[in-house]
Amino acid sequence: MRPQERTMRVKLRSVVQQVCLGCAALTVCVLVLQNLAQGLRDSGRGGDTASTTYPVAHGWPERAPRSLNRDYMPAGGENTLEEVVEEPGRVKEEEEEEERRRGLLNTLVATATAKPATTLDDIFISIKTTKAFHKTRLDLVLKTWFSLAREQTWFFTDTDDAEYQHKTGGHLVNTNCSASHNRRALCCKMASEFDAFLQSNKRWWCHFDDDNYVNVPQLVTTLADYDPQQDWYLGKPSIRAPLEIINRDNVSQRISFWFATGGAGFCISRSLAFKMMPIAGGGKFISVGEKIRLPDDVTLGYIIEHLLRKKLTVVEEFHSHLEPMRFVNTDTLARQVSFSYSQYGSEMNVLPVDGLDTRLDPTRLLSVHCLLFPNFSYCAT
Repeated sequence: MRPQERTMRVKLRSVVQQVCLGCAALTVCVLVLQNLAQGLRDSGRGGDTASTTYPVAHGWPERAPRSLNRDYMPAGGENTLEEVVEEPGRVKEEEEEEERRRGLLNTLVATATAKPATTLDDIFISIKTTKAFHKTRLDLVLKTWFSLAREQTWFFTDTDDAEYQHKTGGHLVNTNCSASHNRRALCCKMASEFDAFLQSNKRWWCHFDDDNYVNVPQLVTTLADYDPQQDWYLGKPSIRAPLEIINRDNVSQRISFWFATGGAGFCISRSLAFKMMPIAGGGKFISVGEKIRLPDDVTLGYIIEHLLRKKLTVVEEFHSHLEPMRFVNTDTLARQVSFSYSQYGSEMNVLPVDGLDTRLDPTRLLSVHCLLFPNFSYCAT
């Protein structure tokens, strides 16, 4: 072989070797970059999964299920996350780790947002009355359900009355409001009830009229389903459609809103009451009633539904004298919160329950009380 040919072959072999080494190095670099990119994708995917697949530990809803609307639909509609296919072993490990994180997260969130337990001592119960009804109505209340909530119930009237101050254990409040049944007098008493609740540091304010029977244990049970740290307006309307009135700020407009009738009773959480304070506190409730020229329970609905944009949550277990009592299912008395009665001429609108003689119990509320709490002494007669 000629020296020139040998030299050429050596050079060619050297070039081939360098090319092979270069290709090998390039292959290694590509593999490293691919692994790095895959790792980054996995990390990003893991972060997305953690942020989107952890179940949300919901607090108590802003509104009852009856009042839920499309505001509660998730943005973008249904969840459309794509499935990610990974190695079985790796998937199992990630699922176990995610399950552990999920449990820890739910525990922390549940602890931080736990709904406080409601007891009778958390409730401020106010009863609106007037001197003319002390004898005819308060005696019935004092003889029945008042004894189950003696410390929590206060009577708001329009005069001093030593006899009933004693009978109520000092829980008779003279509001110095008019004894008439006009709009201003009603709003005056409601304003006193509201301000008294704010000073009580209680979690719930429940208003009833002096012709209501209150099933105290069921009232507590009902309120236990709601969080007083959220905005709740609980009650029952007496009309079939929202009330529509002229907007006093712009008489060319009309506004509409629901209100809970005071004759059935209603309850307001402390959270909502605090939001009402700038509008209704310190006696300003009366001015709002005068502005819209409507009674106390309607004024309350106007403040809450129209001004504060908080919705009434309907609780069907509240009952007023404006509804026919004969239609109340007497088999479910223990699950009802309030009852009432009324008389139209010679016809009595009362619950159709057996019990005491109608001459002794024309309103049937004594008999209702005996059905619910038969251990009272007069129930044996």
